[in-house]
Amino acid sequence: MAGPTILHADLDAFYASVEQLLDPRLRGRPIAVGGSARGGVVLAASYEAKAFGVAGGMPGWRAARLCPALRFVPGRFREYQPLADRVMDILGDVTPAVERISIDEAFLDVSGSTHLFGPPAQIAELLRRRVREEVGLPISVGAARTKHLAKIASQVAKPDGLVVVDPEREQEFLDPLPVGLMWGIGPVARARLAERGITTIGELARTPSGAVEQVLGHAVGARMSALAHNEDPRRVAGAGRARSVGAQSALGRQPVTRELVREVLTQLADRVAGRLRAKDRAGRTVTVRVRFPGMRSVTRSSTLPGPVATTLTLTEVAEQLVWQAIRDQPQPEPEVTLLAVSVSGLVPQSALQLELPLEADDPRRPGSAPGAARWAVDRSVDAVRARFGTRAVGYLPAAMPRVRTVPDEFRELAEHDL
Repeated sequence: MAGPTILHADLDAFYASVEQLLDPRLRGRPIAVGGSARGGVVLAASYEAKAFGVAGGMPGWRAARLCPALRFVPGRFREYQPLADRVMDILGDVTPAVERISIDEAFLDVSGSTHLFGPPAQIAELLRRRVREEVGLPISVGAARTKHLAKIASQVAKPDGLVVVDPEREQEFLDPLPVGLMWGIGPVARARLAERGITTIGELARTPSGAVEQVLGHAVGARMSALAHNEDPRRVAGAGRARSVGAQSALGRQPVTRELVREVLTQLADRVAGRLRAKDRAGRTVTVRVRFPGMRSVTRSSTLPGPVATTLTLTEVAEQLVWQAIRDQPQPEPEVTLLAVSVSGLVPQSALQLELPLEADDPRRPGSAPGAARWAVDRSVDAVRARFGTRAVGYLPAAMPRVRTVPDEFRELAEHDL
């Protein structure tokens, strides 16, 4: 039987931990990122606040009632991605097989690293120590034989801990844990299972698969039954090239204004385009996701005439798609809670080939003269950031040109999730 060579590393209460790192006055205090005592939505809560029942997604007024001493902070979102990227770089120092699944968590396969760094538990402790010392953030790690079990182990390890699951005692470890820890079971599924008397993973494992499928649906029920027995053949997918690059920003509940949309999309496009250029990649399809109150999301996509990796072009296209999604709503939506941007259809692009005629003036065509100028500006920004840090230079949303109508040659794609 293979050893526990799959790790799941998950930064603890990431947004709140970053706020406490940047402002020492917040350390040891119950804080909530986003929302307020009058309303809005809590995006993240520190463990001091979680002890009172405060949780992400909770209305701010309710959080304030649960924890009268709760301190609300608006969130310094520009700081989150660079710090998370530094953590991922540390994870990549021990193995190239790193599968990042969100801004603050990743799977690692360390089977090829044990001869250099020792057994998985020792590697996990090394990573936790380095993240704490070099970045200043707490991180929990689970080590197991499968991805499913490693992720559950990291949740059990929180906060700021390590759990290694013995391959000989996997089911013994899983059985008493609540089904809500399973990857794919949210509040609705948990409530449906509870109605059938299924509250632990062991109870789920002992329930016939057909009965679970009746509750959760055929596909989800079959998968959850298999995972309850720790049947998970998935491997860490860190070695292949990414098929898309994306970023998102949770906003709580913000009134829809052109200034807000442009500011957020500028930041997201800057992150996505920067990652593309760092890997000498560009993509033809731009997708945006807009989430409204009530967790309802809408996606819009467009395929461009050529691959894009420039910040201003990506921002313009994303902004046009976001407003299209907002205008298409049957009833006007005064607020948005999340914006996301991704680029797919990736191709290599280490240099830019100018098109003829050179007087072509559409900056959204990568090979046009204006498009080439944007490419040159971005490469200069990349060089400055590489030397002086990611915050040395950036894009000002107010200085960006107004969005033009997307050319007819842009082709609409069917909606799909990011």
